[in-house]
Amino acid sequence: MRKLTTLILLTLVLVGCGTAGNRFKVEGRILNMNQGEFYVYSLDGSVNGIDTVRVDGGRLAYETVCERPTTLIMVFPNFSEQPIFAEPGKTVKLSADASHLKELEVTGTDENKLMNKFRKQLAAASPPEVAKYAEQFVLDHPESAVSVYITRKYFIVTAQPDYKKAVKLLKAMRQAQPKNGMLAQYERQLASLGKIRKGKPLPAFSVKDIYGKTVTNASLKGHTAVVTVWATWNYDSQSFQRRLQDLYRRANGKLKIVSICLDPSVTQCKRNMERDSVKWSVICDGNMLETPVLQTLGLHEIPDNILLQDGLVVDKGMKIKDLQKRIESLI
Repeated sequence: MRKLTTLILLTLVLVGCGTAGNRFKVEGRILNMNQGEFYVYSLDGSVNGIDTVRVDGGRLAYETVCERPTTLIMVFPNFSEQPIFAEPGKTVKLSADASHLKELEVTGTDENKLMNKFRKQLAAASPPEVAKYAEQFVLDHPESAVSVYITRKYFIVTAQPDYKKAVKLLKAMRQAQPKNGMLAQYERQLASLGKIRKGKPLPAFSVKDIYGKTVTNASLKGHTAVVTVWATWNYDSQSFQRRLQDLYRRANGKLKIVSICLDPSVTQCKRNMERDSVKWSVICDGNMLETPVLQTLGLHEIPDNILLQDGLVVDKGMKIKDLQKRIESLI
């Protein structure tokens, strides 16, 4: 009986000192930031929405449900972003200097140690060297979640994407990670990029919005129109939506908008649209990044957008300031 009691007490102590098996925790310190806050979201939507993390006395603590390995994106007050690789039951330590956030370090798991190594390599790299180092890292570590993030950041979601190189790297990673759904998603996205070209019409599509109204490519003809992609769990896309809503009001009926929302809850999406008095068509089927219309339209980022004039593509993937100028010139 005494041995059993001792075993139970030891088990309780071990559980109390660790992180629960379906949780992930970040503890850290940021120099030169006594008070502040930043945001956390996940690339695959595993974090429900956007979490706010507060810094008090230069220290922070963040914990979230984590059922499977995922990549979290931390958005700092200067809007720079850094990844943290989460695993169920793990706790990591973050250390950074507010004046050099790109050089932060995260310790506690092998994936985060790999990312630290890559950050240090880039610290003194020139722009041409960045792409070179990124490619070599992926080829050296095709089994790593860090490589998936690096391929996305440096070869797909960048001002000067290299889709040919991205395809090559995705192929190498697929051999090492055959069950990774994100890799399959990126491959589909790259395959669809050729569907949208300036001066050409959109591919045919027909889909119901959250109110049951049918939205088609034909319904966008005869207008200046924007198709936009967003999600409540993506900080940049929320900011984009707010700016777009202001532009929509000032256009006085001369602008048509269709939003594709990648939230997992159709009901919550509808509530958010009603709360924010959004008047245009919003498409949300709960399939998040697997929403079929994304593939049809070659949209693969959050945020993303297509600007149309009389059904023809004017431009794609524009920044909000550039989009605003183009719309104002068209209407």
